[in-house]
Amino acid sequence: MTSAFDWPALLRAGLVTLRLRPAEFWSLTPAELSLMLGLDQRPHPMTRDRFLALSQSHPDQPCEVPYDPVRP
Repeated sequence: MTSAFDWPALLRAGLVTLRLRPAEFWSLTPAELSLMLGLDQRPHPMTRDRFLALSQSHPDQPCEVPYDPVRP
């Protein structure tokens, strides 16, 4: 049976990086460990204002060949 977790890497992160004692590591929930390792810091979704700013700074170039939805 394979595991969804890379236990050696998680143990190394907990014991070496976070300097946890083994009992402290094993008492953590996955959510707590993720929070401590900073894995919960996902990029925020792009806002409409940011999208508009990007689209103005990088406008689409006109296409030389007209789009034909029937022909790929």
